[in-house]
Amino acid sequence: MAKKFFEEFGKSTKKNWEAQVAKDLKGKSFEDTLVWKTLEEIPVHPYYSEEDLTPLPLKEIQQAQSTRKALNWQNRPIVKFWQEKPTNSLVIELLSSGADAVAIDFGNTDINQVDFAKLLDKIKLSNTPIYFRSSVNKALLTALRRYVHYQPKGGLIYDSLGAFFTGESEMDDTTWESTKNCLEFCTDYPAFSVIAIRSDVFHNAGANAVQELAFTLATATTYLDKLTSLGINIEHIATKLEFSLAVGTNYFMEIAKIRSLRFLWSKILEAYQSPVTACQINCQTSYFYDSTLDAHTNMLRATTEAMSAVIGGCDSLTTHGYDAVFNRGYSEMSERMARNISILLSDESYLGKSVDISAGSYYIENLTNDLSAKAWELFLIIEQKGGILKAFKEEFIQTEIEKAYQLKAEALQNGRIMVGVNKFISPKDNPGQALAQAKTDKHFLPNRRIASIFE
Repeated sequence: MAKKFFEEFGKSTKKNWEAQVAKDLKGKSFEDTLVWKTLEEIPVHPYYSEEDLTPLPLKEIQQAQSTRKALNWQNRPIVKFWQEKPTNSLVIELLSSGADAVAIDFGNTDINQVDFAKLLDKIKLSNTPIYFRSSVNKALLTALRRYVHYQPKGGLIYDSLGAFFTGESEMDDTTWESTKNCLEFCTDYPAFSVIAIRSDVFHNAGANAVQELAFTLATATTYLDKLTSLGINIEHIATKLEFSLAVGTNYFMEIAKIRSLRFLWSKILEAYQSPVTACQINCQTSYFYDSTLDAHTNMLRATTEAMSAVIGGCDSLTTHGYDAVFNRGYSEMSERMARNISILLSDESYLGKSVDISAGSYYIENLTNDLSAKAWELFLIIEQKGGILKAFKEEFIQTEIEKAYQLKAEALQNGRIMVGVNKFISPKDNPGQALAQAKTDKHFLPNRRIASIFE
């Protein structure tokens, strides 16, 4: 009978390994020397083994990941609307060049003046998902129904609470009535989402991964509470809701963040006795870590962010161009390269062939569990305060995020490297001027970029 590989070696446990390390350290503390903590105060060990999986709720974590609808993800670029015909031409071009769906951002456009017949000419929404970003969704849906006489795919991209947190809009009872009306309006559109819960409002203000998860889940729970109290069925809300998750440069942490979101959201829906426990996640590469200095390095950041998104299990991916923070128009080259990152990961790296790529990874499974536990702890604190709206009005959310932002800023100022920004700076670089951001009242969440400290 053939021998198995390495069977002549005795089995070594993690305890044996740590004992040998302690011996080699010659009296130095194992914890102080080799275990470090993330900005989220999560301890990271130098070595993980199969033994570390035993105490985890591994079956539940992995079960939550298996609720994804497809193995691959949707490549979803964003287009800014300016006129019907040129926008229509660009959308058609993107769909023929690797995009699976397109999001159209109307900005401050008067929806009632948009000719949807021209805008969506030669685009059949029953086959091609089109997403619409606007703050006047009832008007948009009314205009859309005049043109679309079948079941469209796609959805609306708007988060009333997210807009309130950034000072873009007010919140009152009419907000929830309006959201209820939109949900009822789209009852017969099974593949059309209505609510987009944004994590970027916290991410871009400087939140760490624990805060971003907890605050995003608390936002989503507020929608569940408000809308079920208005008589909307929990299953209907769950199937019409999409998470819009910003993905940063902390590679493994971002993978764990996406997996944690699926796991914790499934637990929340179970608590509401929802028959649906899955969630739709659109990931967007981060603006927070983009720089106007040596801006081509943004492509590298976007690549690692996109990899985190797809390995973490996103349902759709939006990758913005490397020059998005200073380009005032549409840049064909940068947008094509951004779109091709997703295509490369899918068609050349084959990352779209598995439901949960990182399942079983000793480190990622432990990080997912630790991140979930800390995010849940913070989520419960928010609930004890009466929910995220009350916590925000008491400025608990703003204060916690500001602390996290200052820690990130101090890390960069004290030696942590951001290539092309605080180290390896190109003397020939001619930085672009960052797009002006609307000034935010101190009581609301700012839209920041960490590199601006050095620009």
